[in-house]
Amino acid sequence: MILLTRLSGTAFVLNADLIERLDSTPDTVVTLVDGKKYVVAEGLLQVVEQVRAWRGSIAAAGIVPDVPPQTMAQRAHLAAVADHPALDSTPVATMEEER
Repeated sequence: MILLTRLSGTAFVLNADLIERLDSTPDTVVTLVDGKKYVVAEGLLQVVEQVRAWRGSIAAAGIVPDVPPQTMAQRAHLAAVADHPALDSTPVATMEEER
């Protein structure tokens, strides 16, 4: 969601995922996917920067904080193949060695 200002000075919040197009004519016009248009006081590049910042914050929220790999394996109930308890540390014989 981004905060925009109508030309009348009233602020409103817009779902940036619904933006289809931005035009500068010279006022900034935000066109939504349903065809609805908003004329806003912010410049075209300001709106673009707000959308980038908002989407970046969504992506950043999905990043897992630094935790030890062991903790992540326990959390996900997965383990790296090399650390799997069913595998022992003896090397697997190659076909040449078996002959």
